[in-house]
Amino acid sequence: MSSPTAPADAPPTSMTHRQILQAMSGLMAGMFVAILAGTVVANALPTIIADLGASQSSYTWVVTSELLAMTATVPLWGKLSDLFNKKLLLQLSLGMFVVGSLLAGFSHGVGLLIFSRVVQGIGAGGLTALAQVVMASIIPPRQLGKYAGIFGAVFAVGTVAGPLVGGVLVDTSWLGWRWCFFIGVPFALLAIALLQRTLRLPTTRREVRIDWLGAFLIVAGVCALLIWVSLAGNEFPWASWQTAALAGGGVLLLAAAVLVEARTPEPVIPLGIFRNRTVSLTTVASLLVGVAMFGGTVFLSQYFQVSLGKSPTVAGLMSLPMIMGLLVSSTVAGQVISSTGKWKRYLVAGAVVMAAGLAMLSTIDAGTHFGLLSLYMAVLGIGVGMLMQNLVLAAQNDVPAAELGAATSVLSFFRSMGGTIGVSVLGAILANRVADETTAGLKEAGIAVPAGEGGGGGESSVPDMSTLPAPMRGIIEHAYAVATADLFLIATPFALLALVAVVLLKEKPLKTTSGMERLAEESAAAGTVADKDRTTPVA
Repeated sequence: MSSPTAPADAPPTSMTHRQILQAMSGLMAGMFVAILAGTVVANALPTIIADLGASQSSYTWVVTSELLAMTATVPLWGKLSDLFNKKLLLQLSLGMFVVGSLLAGFSHGVGLLIFSRVVQGIGAGGLTALAQVVMASIIPPRQLGKYAGIFGAVFAVGTVAGPLVGGVLVDTSWLGWRWCFFIGVPFALLAIALLQRTLRLPTTRREVRIDWLGAFLIVAGVCALLIWVSLAGNEFPWASWQTAALAGGGVLLLAAAVLVEARTPEPVIPLGIFRNRTVSLTTVASLLVGVAMFGGTVFLSQYFQVSLGKSPTVAGLMSLPMIMGLLVSSTVAGQVISSTGKWKRYLVAGAVVMAAGLAMLSTIDAGTHFGLLSLYMAVLGIGVGMLMQNLVLAAQNDVPAAELGAATSVLSFFRSMGGTIGVSVLGAILANRVADETTAGLKEAGIAVPAGEGGGGGESSVPDMSTLPAPMRGIIEHAYAVATADLFLIATPFALLALVAVVLLKEKPLKTTSGMERLAEESAAAGTVADKDRTTPVA
């Protein structure tokens, strides 16, 4: 994996605008692949789970497994980029994505599908971390804004097109859901080829101790807690020895991780950064936003298809109001903040609007009109757009330049972790709520409840609605609608807690100098010369 190091005194290679655009072609193809992996399967999941005869808990884990793998590996990929050639690492992460996609596409059981999603998540974690590192390596900080629009365009296209493409593939009889995984493979191979042809980076190696023990303890502790909340109430009672083992073990592992992180020279999550009040509050807010946003919305596609009876393609179109609200509000708020220098009011407004959107969505049922549903989703998207990325801005503005990368990675880690926890916890709640509502509906209709499918039987399979008789279909539609509305009701307090964290932030003027300029000033003030490697900011 390693490659010859550049001479210590070799100047960084300067690149023309055309060379930067050429190099970015490979980076953007890679980023598109990472976004596509998470969005293209959204509308296909109900069909996939029904086709494989899997459970509601499996539905949750197909989503959670990729999120968890990506979240856990982002900081590790960042550490590796200090030791090895960044281009080779990017190509390795793309290669892992290809392997994961092929395994997923050929899966004939939910176990292999979940494993393949883990492999995909590891590859996506590398793409997410390394693309930003490489961008910072080839573009001077003062010019990064010129290229930010390309990132936004790729994000918008991947986010909007992914669910639509996934829906079309599922609805096309001669393709099917397996092509939701195969479709990313040519883009990944194209990205590998473009990176090999266009990206030229000198490799500067330095000794870095990778905190493998801390990384293992964090991942193991979080996995134990996620397995507990996903299986409790289905495979075993909430009050049981399995709960004590998984929950207690998870807490002990995370406590051990804190001890390790406090003592290691280069921790995965630097604990010292939390002494900064702004970083601590924005981290808490990011965690809560992750829980509310990802946990509340990931099951919307299932609601569209099961409760409203829409096809996967139509379900993809129905998510557009939320996506467009997010993109528009994020862009407009960013422009206004840049021109005025005021940011706190938009964070507070975003938290209020997000909480309002979640509260509105908690009123949906199987008969909610699409126009009203679109309004609710747009409100939620507008709130998240004003809040999510500007939390990172607030944290970056209030830390020394040498800690920019740490602050950014910490917020990203906890936002993704919040999403992973939210999907798992709310998925478990949804499974149990659907089982209870279905049982109640069957009893009310005078239909005998099959043995073993009483309350708490959230392990029942996700139904194929096209095969159900009309009376049974109505009961299932109502059950999923009630359960989905409950998820938004549960997510609303998390948004209100995020509002409290944002209100407690102290607004500080936005700095007008770049990270490199600030680092030079800090080094000069300390009477030292900044280390060459540390002058490369991590976006």
